[in-house]
Amino acid sequence: MALTFRGGVYPDEKKDQTRKKQFENVPAPASVVIPMLMHVGGPCQPIVKKGDAVRMGQKIGDNVAPVSAPIHSPISGKVVAVEPRLHPNGTNVMSVVIENDYADTLDDTVSPRGSVESLSAEDLLAVIRDAGIVGLGGAAFPTHVKISSGLGKVDTLIINCAECEPYITSGHRALLERPEEMIGGVRILMKIFKLDSAIIAIEENKLDAVRVLEKVLPQRSSPIKIKVLKTKYPQGGEKQIIYAVTKRQVPPGQLPAAVGCAVFNSDTCAAIHNAVTTGMPLITRGVTVSGSAIANPKNLICRIGTPLSDLVAASGGFREEPYKLIMGGPMMGVALPDIEIPVIKATNAFLAFSQDEDKFASEPTCIRCGRCVEACPMNLMPVYMYMYYQKEMFPELDRLNVADCIECGSCSYTCPGRLFLTQSFRVAKVRLADYKKTLAQRKVAN
Repeated sequence: MALTFRGGVYPDEKKDQTRKKQFENVPAPASVVIPMLMHVGGPCQPIVKKGDAVRMGQKIGDNVAPVSAPIHSPISGKVVAVEPRLHPNGTNVMSVVIENDYADTLDDTVSPRGSVESLSAEDLLAVIRDAGIVGLGGAAFPTHVKISSGLGKVDTLIINCAECEPYITSGHRALLERPEEMIGGVRILMKIFKLDSAIIAIEENKLDAVRVLEKVLPQRSSPIKIKVLKTKYPQGGEKQIIYAVTKRQVPPGQLPAAVGCAVFNSDTCAAIHNAVTTGMPLITRGVTVSGSAIANPKNLICRIGTPLSDLVAASGGFREEPYKLIMGGPMMGVALPDIEIPVIKATNAFLAFSQDEDKFASEPTCIRCGRCVEACPMNLMPVYMYMYYQKEMFPELDRLNVADCIECGSCSYTCPGRLFLTQSFRVAKVRLADYKKTLAQRKVAN
């Protein structure tokens, strides 16, 4: 029986448009826009200036903050601007704009770092940091920081191959086309954590990938085991996949290391392998381009900094005028104002939808059906959280652990009254943090 967790929903997968389409390479654009904010934590500061010549793989941004990751040039060419540009988050972020010379001249730092056997755990961790690798499942948390926080605490390494969001198949295709890269990254993580085994967790709608992985892994004797999960959203959530695989439950407000687990996305593992074996930092991304407004949905590989308009063009353009543009999946992705926004490290999909798919309600109304409670994979009480948020009852919100909301959208998806649940909780968490900060300041003042 396939493993799973409590709660969740079963949205139409919508993966058939791209699941059998191999990756195609998008030519590098005439210029790239590289935002200095591509990860959780401190944004990078540009370390190049207008007029500088740069090479492919050269570091162009960094930050000494404890939680950050460097950023590299995906092309060789000339820096033509260092200025704020529109970011997927809707704000203007300091960016480095590079004009392509089409030579793809490699930086001197891009070279293999040695065999995994010859490198120490500390060496490998430094390579991961220097390569600017972040979580590629969408969170974009700096990978070296995540690893460091779990050292000495983790006894179970889980590789997240669920890819549970509708439409997205870029991770699935990577498993089918380049399984050795992911497996190589898993072995590196095992060495760093000093573990003798690891678990690949994959949903049962990807059994073709399971068969490919079984051919790559030695039969029976392999320390890397495959566990098949039930196809359900959000099976790929960290806490959900941990429970499905181990039956361990991460306590409220705690991280996976609290129960001895570490979870890494399959694409992140592949990036780790490539950084160690080739020296190439994270400068490309696999992206699913799909949705009802896309003429020819595809899986594409492009340079980070490529405008989304290039991906649309490579997918045959728009079938009709799009009503909504989303970076990421339809459940947790972010709405975009423009298709000239660049691909960043966290971009695993770009979706464009027609207007007839909009489910907006002008007067959302709660009918007290309790479906949101049943669907919540975090065992929260969305119906009451929403009520307390509306009334600005922050102590009550805190007691209901609103900060544990993973913003998966399951409650909004299942709500017949079309309440703006997920959006409300996203704002509620920020306002609750401000409320607590204000209380602390008053306490100090008194």
